[in-house]
Amino acid sequence: MNTWFNKHLNTLMYASGILIVIGLIFRTAGNAEIMNITFVLAAIAAIGPIASKAWMALSMKSFSIELLITIAVAGALFIQEYTEAAIVTFLFLFGAYLEKRTLEKTRSSIQSLVDMMPAAAMIIRDGREREVDVDDVEEGDHVIVRPGGKIPVDGVIVKGEANINEAAITGESTPKSKTGGAEVYSGSVLDSGYIELTATKVGEDTTFSKIIELVEDAQERKSGTEKFLNRFANYYTPAIVVLAVLVFLLTQNLHLAITFLVIACPGALIIGAPVAYVAGIGNGAKNGALIKGGEVVDNFAKIDTVIFDKTGTLTEGSPTVADILIFDDTEEDTFLKTIAEIEMVSEHHLGQTVVREARNRGLNIQKSNAEAAEAFKGKGVRGRNRGADYIVGNKKLMEEHNIFITNDVNDIYISQQKKGSTAIYVARNKEIIGIISIMDRIRQDAADAIRTLREKGVKNLVMLTGDNYHSAKKVSDILGLDGFHAELMPEGKMRYIEQEKKNGHRVMMVGDGINDAPALALADVGIAMGHGGTDIAMETADVVLMGSRMEQLAHGFTISKATYKVMLQNTAIALLTVALLLGGVLYGYIHLASGMLIHEVSILLVIMNAMRLIKLKDRKAEAVRLKESIS
Repeated sequence: MNTWFNKHLNTLMYASGILIVIGLIFRTAGNAEIMNITFVLAAIAAIGPIASKAWMALSMKSFSIELLITIAVAGALFIQEYTEAAIVTFLFLFGAYLEKRTLEKTRSSIQSLVDMMPAAAMIIRDGREREVDVDDVEEGDHVIVRPGGKIPVDGVIVKGEANINEAAITGESTPKSKTGGAEVYSGSVLDSGYIELTATKVGEDTTFSKIIELVEDAQERKSGTEKFLNRFANYYTPAIVVLAVLVFLLTQNLHLAITFLVIACPGALIIGAPVAYVAGIGNGAKNGALIKGGEVVDNFAKIDTVIFDKTGTLTEGSPTVADILIFDDTEEDTFLKTIAEIEMVSEHHLGQTVVREARNRGLNIQKSNAEAAEAFKGKGVRGRNRGADYIVGNKKLMEEHNIFITNDVNDIYISQQKKGSTAIYVARNKEIIGIISIMDRIRQDAADAIRTLREKGVKNLVMLTGDNYHSAKKVSDILGLDGFHAELMPEGKMRYIEQEKKNGHRVMMVGDGINDAPALALADVGIAMGHGGTDIAMETADVVLMGSRMEQLAHGFTISKATYKVMLQNTAIALLTVALLLGGVLYGYIHLASGMLIHEVSILLVIMNAMRLIKLKDRKAEAVRLKESIS
């Protein structure tokens, strides 16, 4: 029955409105009898969906607003207040209709994401090119994407090159040029060019599908405020019924008691918080900041301490080899090839930078050439290559293996670090034979993002890194951070966060979602630089920056603060409206129909207040993005 009423809700609302208009015409003509009949029919037409929802709530042992309206309308019909019964029911349905329409707009970000989902894919199977439904694409399929087409799956380009708009994934509308070997993501659009790719993730496993799922889950996940309001409503509604009975017993005025029931409906109070969170989370998703639920919004808005990882967070995360210093007669390419083959066992970004440099030089590196190679987390690697034992890493690793570092070598090491580079010792058979210096540039938007965080109320901005002191100091000084701690292991970062929380601070940790996963989980809010949507980043953090841009962090913080503020405003509007209406009833200024009208207006007011969040933008972030696109 409830399904039927939902399906015909608009028809019943229109029918009720038309009957009220007809009744008013007969009232003007002085025909009170027909007027009453049309008003009764109008009330009956509109009460169906309301009573159905009330009954459904009761069957689930819940007391809803619809229950109050149903009781009030039944009472109004009983005392022959037909005009008010008709107007109250119509206004309630009309309010629900407008509420639904405006709520759909607040969820527009989800719909716009869903609309970007490709429906079909062009693939090559059995030597033939064919178009298939996107759900029929399998891992390993050879997929073709032409200019203007949407990439249907995640994959790796095997042929061609193109300018690709990844706004659906990262929130960044500036196209990226990609060619063979580059990763691409479903939902991206080819602005120009032609590519063929091998599908690596299909269906629900694609990055785009996971983004939609994350945002949908986030918008459904309730905050502590929403949970409290829902519990409040369960007690509030039956309490109002009891109070209305007491009003009748004390005054013997049934009309006043029924009016009290309608006026006390907490509609705006119940909807004010959810609509704000939906709009705020939707705005964040549209701009590349995936905030996982209302509770995260609340926590995000209250942050006073922000802790940054350095590499891949405050810096671009794409380090390059800046210098190779060799202290014997080994030829540079031979030196690099030997070290790169050992570094292939490391997942650390510094080790991978050495491997990438060797490949960029066209050196034929083979992992199999390195024997007994192993990585030491946060320190370096060791292994045997070409008949010699190598240890490659930081000073701490050298000390642990009792490798002597001369004063001259140490001076060179420190001078490289003071340039802002990360220096790595290379030892062969217990003797230092070289130093590799690796440089990573600071993100262009980092300074502006940090400034925004300060302006929005963050009091303490600190960097924790496993990198050396001098490199960390340079980054900290350039960005104007409040402090930094260098050469930390993951456990050290966690201890620092634990201490900050014990000191009463609300802590946010910003990292890459891989190396910093424990720290992200420990912080009040964990922010992961998404790097195009890695699974670990999306699973670990409370907020994922899909474009891995610091401006998205600033926008996420801005929208969370604004959302929390709107939620408080909406709660205040709802409570003030109920208080004013109850006062108006007691003093005889507010009656059933006018009270219902004001009640519906208050609901629309809190929705419209929340809708401001949909288009809220950080002007500074927009300026930074424009500057980057021009440059």
